[in-house]
Amino acid sequence: MKSDVYLARPTMELETEYLSFYQEWKESGEDMIPWVIGKDPSNFQDMIQFLLDSEKGINLPDNWVPDSTFWLVNDDKKVIGAVNIRHRLTEKLFNCGGHIGYGIRPSERRKGYATKLLSLSLEKAKELGIQKVLVVCDKSNIGSEKTILNNGGIPDTDFIEENGNIIKRYWIEL
Repeated sequence: MKSDVYLARPTMELETEYLSFYQEWKESGEDMIPWVIGKDPSNFQDMIQFLLDSEKGINLPDNWVPDSTFWLVNDDKKVIGAVNIRHRLTEKLFNCGGHIGYGIRPSERRKGYATKLLSLSLEKAKELGIQKVLVVCDKSNIGSEKTILNNGGIPDTDFIEENGNIIKRYWIEL
């Protein structure tokens, strides 16, 4: 990692940097993880408001829980990654979503940022009063599995989705 990174709340000040992050991810054609980065940022103010409302539990869809979104930012204000922390688990989140979903922009992968992002996210989860965090990844995602293990993940039973995809589930005590 070239520089220190930190978690920043989504803010209008980071609009240009976030749009660069979003565009790079879109152009990669990969699934946008965590899910919140798939939100259309063309009305940036509305997107920021949506994220802040979600944290407070305002206007949530049925069966959704409050969640907090942070962006992993370096000293140059470049948005390196994003994390979405669910404040509690529904049955679906318990099976295949977990408390924490995170992603690193394609050009910044394999540099140790995911491990740092998850580590910082665990601190935020603890501040939210979560004592035992569930983090999951697809069985095929070796990088994410290593990231979870590097942060103290203890394997639990895998979950098999209807399409046959295997979700590896890990608990981390805070």
